[in-house]
Amino acid sequence: MRDAYIVQSIRTPGCKRNKGAFKDTRPEDLLSFILKSAMDKTPSLEMNDVDDIMIGCAFPEAEQGLNIGRIASQIAGFPVNVSGATVNRFCASGLEAIALAALRVMSGWSDVVIGGGLESMTYVPMGGNIPRPHPEYSKKHADLYVSMGITAENVANRYKISREEQDELAYSSQMKAAEAKNKKLFTELVPTPAHKFVQDKDGIYRRETFIVDHDDGIRPSTIEGLAGLNPVFAAGGTVTAGNSSQTTDGAAATIIMSGEKVEALGLKPVAKLKYYTTVGCSADEMGVGPRYAIPKLLNMAGMDLKDIGLFEINEAFASQAVYCIKELGIDMEKVKHSRRRYRTGASPGVHRRQAVRNPSCQHERTRREIRH
Repeated sequence: MRDAYIVQSIRTPGCKRNKGAFKDTRPEDLLSFILKSAMDKTPSLEMNDVDDIMIGCAFPEAEQGLNIGRIASQIAGFPVNVSGATVNRFCASGLEAIALAALRVMSGWSDVVIGGGLESMTYVPMGGNIPRPHPEYSKKHADLYVSMGITAENVANRYKISREEQDELAYSSQMKAAEAKNKKLFTELVPTPAHKFVQDKDGIYRRETFIVDHDDGIRPSTIEGLAGLNPVFAAGGTVTAGNSSQTTDGAAATIIMSGEKVEALGLKPVAKLKYYTTVGCSADEMGVGPRYAIPKLLNMAGMDLKDIGLFEINEAFASQAVYCIKELGIDMEKVKHSRRRYRTGASPGVHRRQAVRNPSCQHERTRREIRH
């Protein structure tokens, strides 16, 4: 089986749902822009060299429906022969798209495939516009349809994750994200055109374009400030807006290439993709997935926790992140150093794609000579 290499990985800023800079920017525009930007930033690579484009989207409907992977790639200017598809594994949709892209390359079916993600939570809210659980089955298994916030409360209650532990991780997250922003470590972020509608004196609204160059969810706080927030999902609960991730609009793209193509184009890869796996867990505590997936993946790779120098773990909520880290016995110094998801936000189709190439983690890997 061939090797699959990441040669380019970029993203738009992550902006707050409904109130952020992308609230009036259609998802097709975000995705088509970042797809074209990925190509523009990759020397010698032509659009016609790309075999397929896999785009993760957790709620592929309305403005981000109708096979957004194909539609946005055509808007971006890819030739009609370059195919596109939409992938849904909810919050792992972007990562799944990259895994499928890598498998295409590793199998020898393709030399260049793009994997990416998109989510506009302004245009399509969590759960979609018209959620319709199965009427009979939901009576027996309501847990399959429970909100993510309640799953976070379940994890905190079942595994004794205190409010203090959650707020401590959230505080660390906020401060590290702010530090990374100030040091300009988010080199994967591409300043992105956005739209807004401004009312003229004649009463007519006209669209204006401006550039967004930062994540608007990074808000440094204090432990005292976090402790003063009320729970938002359960009376007497411990999950707050401060120790949960913001719902976010954004898009991202990663170019995957075979070793032969990398050599032919004279490119320097960012990383090599080696293994990928999935595992299920109880729906009413969905955030504990990494606790089961990490050991399974390490076993597949013939490796041990001590062999890993840096971890990027899903952080939808502090409760599930703290549980996974504690249960697996991971050294907190090895858990991503500079970009915490609470502050850059949760954009389900996108955020785990971001985990594939976090430049601040790349910097840390280089500094500490970390291979895995």
